Amino acid sequence: MYGREYDGKVLSFEPSGALMQGTLVMRDRETDSWWSIMTGRALGGTLEGSRLRELPVGEKVTWGEWRRRHPDTKVLSVDGVEHDPRNPYADYFESARTFRRIQAKDRRLPAKAPIFAFRLGETPYAVPFETLEGGAVLPVADGVVFAWRRRGAPLFEGTEAYLLRDRSPGDVTFADGSWHAEGATFDPERGWRREDGGVPDGIERLAGFDTFWYSWSNTNPHVVLLGARD
Repeated sequence: MYGREYDGKVLSFEPSGALMQGTLVMRDRETDSWWSIMTGRALGGTLEGSRLRELPVGEKVTWGEWRRRHPDTKVLSVDGVEHDPRNPYADYFESARTFRRIQAKDRRLPAKAPIFAFRLGETPYAVPFETLEGGAVLPVADGVVFAWRRRGAPLFEGTEAYLLRDRSPGDVTFADGSWHAEGATFDPERGWRREDGGVPDGIERLAGFDTFWYSWSNTNPHVVLLGARD
């Protein structure tokens, strides 16, 4: 998820109708600049080369999980018709086939491998889903990244990820069925919390998103791959 503010202006985004490496390209109405969701940069238009600020606030859950947390949720409809329950992308997500059979130039992972993708500074990173089930501690230049996915989670469940600055992998441990770091414990629904329920210092939610290897690696050819299994 990206912030809408740029250089003091609030931009209004809409689909451009274009795709890049099988992913959306958005345009803003104010400057008619076109933006890649894989890089956050404007590909063309008045703001070409500019980058939006990525926000660590996106959450992706299944409808069942959302209803469990928020049983009084109201569902929007158009003229009394709710969203078609059939998923038009089901075949795409369930198969190994990429969009229009685009191939991954980087062969370190299968083209359709699901990954958590994020960026620290100018460096793009990727971590395979299979590494993140139950939690993983990953060393990066700024410290360590802790990322978590529920074991056996479907593709549509989101990844939780946090940056622990100036820490080493040994500072994050697993004991008694939970992850711990300097007096804080990880709760899948609440994130990292101290014993008194407060948010610990030095642990910040990491901006990033779930995608496929071919889309991310083709767009970011210098991606650093973390936690890949042989």
